[in-house]
Amino acid sequence: MRRLFSLALATLTMLTIPLQTFGDEGMYLFNDLPLEQLETRYDFSPTDNWADNLRLASVRFNSGGSGSFISSDGLVLTNHHVASDTLHKLSTPEKNLIDEGYLAKTPEQELKAPDLELNQLVSIEDVTDKVTAAVDENASIEEATKQRRAVMAKLEKESLDKTGFRSDVITLFGGATYHLYRYKKYTDVRLVWAPETKAAFFGGDADNFEYPRYCLDATIMRVYEDGKPAKLEHFLKWDSAGVAEGDLVFVSGNPGRTQRIFTVDALKYLRDSRLPYVLDYLRRKEIMLQQFGLEGTEETRRARDELFGVQNSRKAYTGMLAGLQDPATIAAKQERETALRSAIASDPSLSDAEQAFVEISEVQGEKKKMLGETVSLRSRLFDLALTLVLRAAEDEKPNEERLREFTEAGRESLVQDLLSEAPIYSDLERVKLADELARLLEIRGAEDALVQEVLDGKGPRERAAELVSGTQLQEISVRKTLLEGDQETVANSDDAMIKLARMMEDEYRRIRSINEQLDERERQAYSEIQSAISKVQGNSGYPDATFTLRLAFGAVKGYQEDGKSIAPTTNFQGAFEHEQSHAGQKDFDLPESWQEAKDKLNLDAQLNFVCTADIIGGNSGSPVVNRKGELVGLIFDGNIQSLTSDYLYTDQQARAVSVAGPGILEALRSIYGAESLADSIGR
Repeated sequence: MRRLFSLALATLTMLTIPLQTFGDEGMYLFNDLPLEQLETRYDFSPTDNWADNLRLASVRFNSGGSGSFISSDGLVLTNHHVASDTLHKLSTPEKNLIDEGYLAKTPEQELKAPDLELNQLVSIEDVTDKVTAAVDENASIEEATKQRRAVMAKLEKESLDKTGFRSDVITLFGGATYHLYRYKKYTDVRLVWAPETKAAFFGGDADNFEYPRYCLDATIMRVYEDGKPAKLEHFLKWDSAGVAEGDLVFVSGNPGRTQRIFTVDALKYLRDSRLPYVLDYLRRKEIMLQQFGLEGTEETRRARDELFGVQNSRKAYTGMLAGLQDPATIAAKQERETALRSAIASDPSLSDAEQAFVEISEVQGEKKKMLGETVSLRSRLFDLALTLVLRAAEDEKPNEERLREFTEAGRESLVQDLLSEAPIYSDLERVKLADELARLLEIRGAEDALVQEVLDGKGPRERAAELVSGTQLQEISVRKTLLEGDQETVANSDDAMIKLARMMEDEYRRIRSINEQLDERERQAYSEIQSAISKVQGNSGYPDATFTLRLAFGAVKGYQEDGKSIAPTTNFQGAFEHEQSHAGQKDFDLPESWQEAKDKLNLDAQLNFVCTADIIGGNSGSPVVNRKGELVGLIFDGNIQSLTSDYLYTDQQARAVSVAGPGILEALRSIYGAESLADSIGR
């Protein structure tokens, strides 16, 4: 199961394109589909109507993940682990929706998510000329960063004012191309059905990123407009027959990030510095959350969702690092890079591209120096405080000069997050903040002036307790007052967490400015490399992932592992056999509802399957459709061999793992007694 982890994602944002494609490789833009490849490889030519319906039936979750509309009255299908953030926020000590599951038997029982936003991509506009024209080619890196930020904010604001849609300028091909994406937002999203964790995450951490799998990692929600279920023109019909080996399938989702044209030096930085740093952080957080959960049942529930995300990320990044530590990975990338640089060297007009490789190498050294340079204390209360402090200052500036997340185009989403009704648990906040303060002390040293000011003569635990008890940001009304106030309102606040954020603001801005300038240097360098690639090899067809909508394709296909043939599909019978073969291991205990329904279940119904489609984190919840555009599955994972896909695609063993459409329907009807819900799907 893959969910985007914001710490790592925020620092791996320089996204470009692969040098050439192999097999079913590719995460394609919907305005530049791989028509020739599909025709040549699979004798399939998608029509405009086919592509438009799939695009408009696909949605992005602001919590990190993908989904799809599956009925004309607003039903949305995604993963249980994508929905777990919402399930956690809707849970109480008396009702743990993550573990116990949920079924709304009537519309009145559908539970409103406190802060969930779904984005439907309605249009794409190429604004490359407008962005590049606004950045002076002779500008310093600092000025180029400001100019690029300004024109992007201007374009987004103009689009928002003109259309009313959320408008995001997306950087593609390393800065060689810019597209304006317009999204219709759905902010009234309600929970309809979720299975138990024992079904959704059957096999636990042991089976995570493995195959065969037997998981019902699915959840159904519904979008509302004006207090009523939304009426949708575009949604996915449902195929109930199941898939067969060799079937062509498509994945429409929002892959988070890939680094397939990263230079060898950039990959070595990830291998030797960045990923080990991230893994150390994840292991630390995992232990902290586990220890908190040991204090009691309620503490376990409160920490569960965040702990799952950390554990999942830890396993994913362990696999990514292992892929980079395999000499064959770097050797393969080195071979491609050497060939490209040889072609560049033979053409004097491409001398800037060769210098770009040198520039990227130098940037990696500076990035290494910046590791650990952070004052972001990752607790919900501090995040709220810092956002409110920054917002007050940014609102004093013209829209074009603000930090990206504080421009007018993103204001509604910002407000929705700040005023979320999701519970904040003070005991968990104290533990998280104490650990972050201790980490700040370890990184910067006890004699650091900022550390001394932040700790105020106290130890991390004592100071964290003082800060949490001295803030009122748990109250929505307090956050609303600060949000609606001006810079003076925030400056005069006596709230302890606001004071801490103001104390950290200057250092936060200093570090952020340095990182943004490093990003700009990389952006300009990779843009030069992209131009050289286009001249030497032609357009390779797709940019690296940017957590925006893409189309991937592949075949339902098994593989060989350890001398064994791995079949592409599994069924309910296999789930019960898997449970029996792991008797005594609690992560392999199917829920009671499954045991009670076993006699009436169609045990031959498909439950999971694999295909060769090119996916990555962020594709969780993506619909899998057939040639007719009918839903046949739901992406929820990749196998362990796919974890190198961030850098290098292969379909020898790497596979995308899906919940099968027939399995979802069978479970709804035979296990959960949700016949009416099953009947409404695809209609």
